[in-house]
Amino acid sequence: MLFLYNLTIYIAGFFLKIIALFSPKIKLFVEGRKNVFSTLEEKIKAEDKTIWFHSASLGEYEQGLPVIEKIKEKYPSHKIVVTFFSPSGYEVRKNNTVADVTIYLPLDSKSNAKNFLKLVHPELAFFIKYEFWLNYLKELEKSKTPTYLISGIFRDNQMFFKWYGGFYRKALNAFTYFFVQNEKSKQKVESLGFNNVIVSGDTRFDRVNAILERDNRLDYVGNFKNNQPTIVIGSSWPKDEILIAEYINQAPDYVKFIIAPHNIKQDQISDLLSKITKPTILFSEKENKDLSTYNVFIIDTIGILTKIYSYGTIAYVGGGFGNPGIHNILEPATFGIPIVIGPNYSSFAEAVALVEIGGCVTISTSAELKAVFDQLLNDKNFLEEKSKICKSFIQDNKGATETIMKLIS
Repeated sequence: MLFLYNLTIYIAGFFLKIIALFSPKIKLFVEGRKNVFSTLEEKIKAEDKTIWFHSASLGEYEQGLPVIEKIKEKYPSHKIVVTFFSPSGYEVRKNNTVADVTIYLPLDSKSNAKNFLKLVHPELAFFIKYEFWLNYLKELEKSKTPTYLISGIFRDNQMFFKWYGGFYRKALNAFTYFFVQNEKSKQKVESLGFNNVIVSGDTRFDRVNAILERDNRLDYVGNFKNNQPTIVIGSSWPKDEILIAEYINQAPDYVKFIIAPHNIKQDQISDLLSKITKPTILFSEKENKDLSTYNVFIIDTIGILTKIYSYGTIAYVGGGFGNPGIHNILEPATFGIPIVIGPNYSSFAEAVALVEIGGCVTISTSAELKAVFDQLLNDKNFLEEKSKICKSFIQDNKGATETIMKLIS
């Protein structure tokens, strides 16, 4: 089976080069890996001490960031190496300041794994949430490098728990500790014969809780809000926006809306604009405008949604009408904002938990969306109850980073 795995990696690398000729995203994936080894040779010397963190994409990077920052404090003389698998993570965070080297992870071939680890020679290695690359794990085990899984999630449908997944199960021997999010994941790993499993929780709670300690002011958002009830629509997709636009067009004029679409390509922004009849302003056109005179503010840029949530009365988090589902609900929750989402959220443990305790409301139709928005806007007690639940949810679940740090060698 391991032979088939390695063959698949080789074939995938071949076809990705062909697909890259037609796909801008895959082109970034392929082109970004061409200079990885030369970059490592340039930036890491044989005498350097290093610590390696791997994240699949942006969400996993943000999830691991509290641990990265604490490790950086604990080992100030070490170089931090951060790798990404996906362009959507690397392209957004390639200029981060916490890591000394940020690069793509080469495909998981035997030669790539050996060469990468020879050049990086990490004293500690961390995988965030998932992505179990077998050749990298094999080399880490051979070199006896302490290796940790942060905020891991294990489910029945993973390869480890299939009758044919023995070669995947063997790779888990590389881990010194599995820091998992919940008791179910702990039980799944223990069922494979491992006892080095700790339920630490989800480090994302520490990440979002830290947001409260920074300056979240955006004066132009305050000017737009103008002390009016404001609904923030974060990371919306077209299916979300159909329902949102319908509500906006019939909402009272005193209600303000800020929309931060997931995709800010011009054609999609234009399509969104065409659906809205209320006075609307784009972020890119805000200069020298009296923003308080508009009802809708469309954010056609990236990187400021978290701060925008701090101005919200209600948050709608997009993605719940697609696959794999909703985007980050923890950021609005940390500000104590009631959250509304679409129906596809079952793969996200934090969303399932917040729905169960009542801080997050799910909708499937425009009528349901109108009903919950209207109730939140018009029933002060209902709004405050949901707000308190969301705020407490974050506070009650923080602390994973501290648990992890206590057991790092």
